[in-house]
Amino acid sequence: MFLATVKSWKDSPAMTVASSVAYYAIFSIPGLIIILMTVAGFFFDKGKIDYEVNRYITSAMGSGTAESFEDIIEESAVGGDNILLQIFGIAALVFGASTLFFRMQKSFNDIWEIDKAPKKALLRFLLDRASSLGMVIVIAFLLMISMLASSVIALVNNWLMGSVGLEMYSLIQIANFVVSFLVTMVLFAIMFKVLPDAKIPWKTVWAGAILTAILFTIGKTLLSLYFVKFKPASAFGAAGSVLLAMMWVNYTCILLFFGVEFTKRYAQKRGHDIQVAAHAKWNEAKRFRMLNRDEVGDQA
Repeated sequence: MFLATVKSWKDSPAMTVASSVAYYAIFSIPGLIIILMTVAGFFFDKGKIDYEVNRYITSAMGSGTAESFEDIIEESAVGGDNILLQIFGIAALVFGASTLFFRMQKSFNDIWEIDKAPKKALLRFLLDRASSLGMVIVIAFLLMISMLASSVIALVNNWLMGSVGLEMYSLIQIANFVVSFLVTMVLFAIMFKVLPDAKIPWKTVWAGAILTAILFTIGKTLLSLYFVKFKPASAFGAAGSVLLAMMWVNYTCILLFFGVEFTKRYAQKRGHDIQVAAHAKWNEAKRFRMLNRDEVGDQA
């Protein structure tokens, strides 16, 4: 099943689509981060939020990229006394932040061979935007859980260091890794469940989410080492930060599409019942070509 997924993934336009999503991400990420920081600001100190966001971006793409994002966020932040401008600014941020997931949703549907129903195009557009915005809220919620867990682990770490000694440091690091992995896995599971216009059982979703989280964790470590050691953005000057962000999103989307492809294959292999949403329909031509290709491959 894994090898069949690799073959389908290689034959699909995943690389090209991931590049296009990375392009949209450049315009979506500032709004997404601002919304996340605003929502988390109701529960956590702003300094703590700034530190966590900066720490994550630094660990993934380096300190230079993190500083560039800080400047972009400061310039993009909604401020001023004009109510209309604030409303317009907030609407622009929400639209930009949800665009990334809107494009990913279309890519997920293409993998599942799902098309929009022509007579319900407006309904689908509104529902797609709503689910994309919902993903922003989900990420904010998971960010808060991750920050809360990190705070608790840090408190436990301080107590253990004072009471037990340095030998507990490795256990704390393992706990941090486990929390990060679980948050990533839950995020992928929600994306695989919510974004496609299909009713996918959770038992199907978790299989793809676990595999994708494992591949993402391994790839994230290798990519971070590559960024730090070889500094590929240094040759592009001021545009280097944008390049690194696009490379990161491109890599993440490639893995996400692989995870969706594996989830579809897993559902077919296990005979899980997948139904399309009321405002969508199966692309019968694509499904027929895929099933026919699989039969030929099995016979070979």
